[in-house]
Amino acid sequence: MLTRLRQRVAPAVERVASACGRVMPSPNAWTALGLLLALAAAYSYRAGLAPQAGALVLASGFTDLVDGAVARKLGKATPRGGFLDSNLDRVGESAVYLGLMTGPWGLQTVAAVAMAASLLVSYSRSRAEAAGLKAEGVGYGERAERLAVLALSSLAGYVYYGVVVVAVLAAVTFAQRLYVYGSKL
Repeated sequence: MLTRLRQRVAPAVERVASACGRVMPSPNAWTALGLLLALAAAYSYRAGLAPQAGALVLASGFTDLVDGAVARKLGKATPRGGFLDSNLDRVGESAVYLGLMTGPWGLQTVAAVAMAASLLVSYSRSRAEAAGLKAEGVGYGERAERLAVLALSSLAGYVYYGVVVVAVLAAVTFAQRLYVYGSKL
């Protein structure tokens, strides 16, 4: 869903990428910054600081939007950079779920389900792309949607419900991808 919105706001993202590229011209540095922000969000969740964690998740999501745009804008997009970005995104997202699991909200089980389903969503896309399918935009709860739900629910003080919604979104998206990709192979 946000993938479609991203296509509509692409010109604005390109302008932001130009400005960000002047500030920090390395796409990999933006990727690393995103990981650091995700790790800070994980620590904040562990400490019970939901609004701070939500803001850090949003900031990490912003860097995820910017790193690829900076790479394309500056002609620095490479398979190696894309590989690094995808993997560090998974590390950061997993760290956030681990922070939620160890925080004060009693989310061990639901955060574990959210993490597992989220990783399966990413894995299914990776396998579909390896099989030659166009895989972006399949499912209601891609990474951007899941992080937006988590961040906004955290900012509003509804961490538990946000994680439950994320777990359901990720599980539904994984099921959608199994069906869509499976029917095309």
